[in-house]
Amino acid sequence: MHIHILGICGTFMGSLAIIAKQLGHEVSGSDVDVYPPMSTQLEMAGIEVNAGYSADHLYPMPDQIIVGNVMARGNEIAEYLLNNYIPYTSGPAWLHDHVLQQRWVLAVAGTHGKTTTTSMLAWILEHAGLQPGFLIGGVPENFDFSARLGESKYFVIEADEYDTAFFDKRSKFIHYRPHTLVINNLEFDHADIFDDIDDVKRQFHHLLRILPSEGKLIINHGDRNIRDVIEMGCWTPMESFSVVDSAATWFAGDIDLRGSQFTLHQHGKTRGVGALELFGRHNIANSIAAIAAAQHAGVSVEAALQALTSFSGVKRRLEHKGTFNKISVYDDFAHHPTAIAATVSAFRDQRPEGRIIAVFEPRSNTMRLGVHVDQLANAFKDADKVFMLEPNDLQWSLQEVANQMQAECKVLPTVEEIITELLNEVRKDDNILILSNGSFGGLSAKLALQLSNRESSVLH
Repeated sequence: MHIHILGICGTFMGSLAIIAKQLGHEVSGSDVDVYPPMSTQLEMAGIEVNAGYSADHLYPMPDQIIVGNVMARGNEIAEYLLNNYIPYTSGPAWLHDHVLQQRWVLAVAGTHGKTTTTSMLAWILEHAGLQPGFLIGGVPENFDFSARLGESKYFVIEADEYDTAFFDKRSKFIHYRPHTLVINNLEFDHADIFDDIDDVKRQFHHLLRILPSEGKLIINHGDRNIRDVIEMGCWTPMESFSVVDSAATWFAGDIDLRGSQFTLHQHGKTRGVGALELFGRHNIANSIAAIAAAQHAGVSVEAALQALTSFSGVKRRLEHKGTFNKISVYDDFAHHPTAIAATVSAFRDQRPEGRIIAVFEPRSNTMRLGVHVDQLANAFKDADKVFMLEPNDLQWSLQEVANQMQAECKVLPTVEEIITELLNEVRKDDNILILSNGSFGGLSAKLALQLSNRESSVLH
């Protein structure tokens, strides 16, 4: 069967393409914004990607057309489908119908930490020999791809609350029918599709309504918004996790942030010592959520802790792009003020002796709408210096935010000017932290190349 995917380079749709290919289908797709790591992954899988959304891409007509949520009414190819009565489906619906039925789905939902927690959980099951299938909104370092069909009944999935398609405005995770569900946290995000936090909570409660009574719900112990969702009705046994409150079912105490070590407790009893290659309190919380979910699938706590010692992280989640003349460059997906603050704070705990230079692109729809503008300046409080890219179409003043910061902040109109300023500014032992949920004009790769060239010229 020939499957054509519209919006194939999105993290979900690109992963879906990998699974369709593994099922033996011929897979192609269309997209307008192609950049690593998804573009690299699709190329490695031998999947053809057409530039743009021309109806010509549907000749000869594929057997199945899957429409990503990037597609909107008014788009040439979307209108062509509708006007010519051509059958189509959404990615989540296709995944449910062709992959998830009759499988034990372990889903990870929440505003922050989904990709890392999902990757940790998949690796724990893999390390335990369970050979799970998975679909992750990023590329885990421990696997070759962001998705695979798997060879067992277990399937691990990143459960996104964003809408399904232009013809299905429910959250994608409604289609997944999980048996094990983690909710990491819950904040207002995706202001382009949700009116307010209550609108987001409603979608999460729709998810709880289809969680089996023989399943398991694992939640962040101290999150008030999650508790509000549960109070709407919950019919599933529940456990909680925390890095601050020992009353949680799962609690990480004796935390050493420099060494990313902790002592894990379950129901008040010590279960072992954990150690991560990743750093940050938020990643310790992610890890104990993954351990709890893995236990529900039959993996012992001891085996899960052992697996996490070899978990290498996810591309673009605090991904180390290189160290050049003792100047370290990291790339991170953080774009919400809470995630930015957690990432920068984790760096401060881990690298107290070096400067943190944060470089930020306000790219997400929510950020462009100015929903979190009042929280943005404080999110960078642990940084020593900040550079920000101001897009032409931003509806609010980034300079006003910069004026509120404790650290010196420069707002610049182009990626090239940011790179020039960085090259003039950086010195040995600096940590450059690049924050964006998009390509950022290839800034991380361009900067790494410039620093590498400069290092080479100094050595020679």
